Amino acid sequence: MRPIKNQLICILGPTAIGKTALAIQLAKHFETEIISADSRQFFKEMNIGTAVPSTEELAAAQHHFIQHISIEEQYSVGKFEQDADKKLKLLFKQQDKVFLVGGSGLYVKAVTEGLDEFPKVNEEIREKLNQELKEKGLAHLQVELKKVDLQTYNSIAVDNPKRVIRALSVYRASGKAYSSFLGQKKKDKNFTTLKIGLSAQREIIYSRIEQRVDIMMENGLLDEAKKLFPHRNLNALNTVGYKELFNYLEGNCTLVEAVSEIKKNTRRFAKRQLTWFKNQEEDVIWFDYQTPLETIIQQIEVKNTQAN
Repeated sequence: MRPIKNQLICILGPTAIGKTALAIQLAKHFETEIISADSRQFFKEMNIGTAVPSTEELAAAQHHFIQHISIEEQYSVGKFEQDADKKLKLLFKQQDKVFLVGGSGLYVKAVTEGLDEFPKVNEEIREKLNQELKEKGLAHLQVELKKVDLQTYNSIAVDNPKRVIRALSVYRASGKAYSSFLGQKKKDKNFTTLKIGLSAQREIIYSRIEQRVDIMMENGLLDEAKKLFPHRNLNALNTVGYKELFNYLEGNCTLVEAVSEIKKNTRRFAKRQLTWFKNQEEDVIWFDYQTPLETIIQQIEVKNTQAN
């Protein structure tokens, strides 16, 4: 069987399911490299709370887009698409296969399909939404989004004001739901894509999440949050694992309550990930998270044989 040229194999699934470990094993087997599409792991200053691969894991397989920018930098999904495209063109000159791993669905989509085009939004609309956020709170905007665009409400990080305002600004500018602009014509990419997903019963996912949070706390997440506390208003730090501890450091709750909130919000994040990937069901080959590596390798080779 001749190898398929320029194949991007995506490892998908909810947080804490084991994507990183599988991607490293597969990259070692196929002697290739890994593109990270986990937007929380882009930042140099964030380590424990984003579950960045360990030094040993990073040494086991070459990773790209892990802690490559600072929290002070503005970095968009559009810029990531451009950077990832450039990197993949270089890698495919040397490799037939490259692995992409991540739970950030929009960032995976940006690499595999390109971004959708949205209508231009008047700056006055954004200003008005930001004013409403300030005067009425995030919950008010969440209620509106849920009413006008349930699909987007169920798939984005609704506890992130920037994401909610983005979706509502598109709706108010066009009169059409943000989700209606998704899934437009795909860009031509210089590679083919194979998607592999890891799954488990929801109770198992939630249990793994809680164990991971406990391990993060044991490994010094609170100390990491203390170091980042002066920068807490940066958008990069408006994320699960840090904002809850910032709330504790501001004296608004106990540490036990903060850790409980991290677990709850991470479960919610996993639920949104599952919703996103469920919409991709037809394109993904799903495996139970305990499936032997040899079985997954065999399935990849079968798919490649069929493609030939």
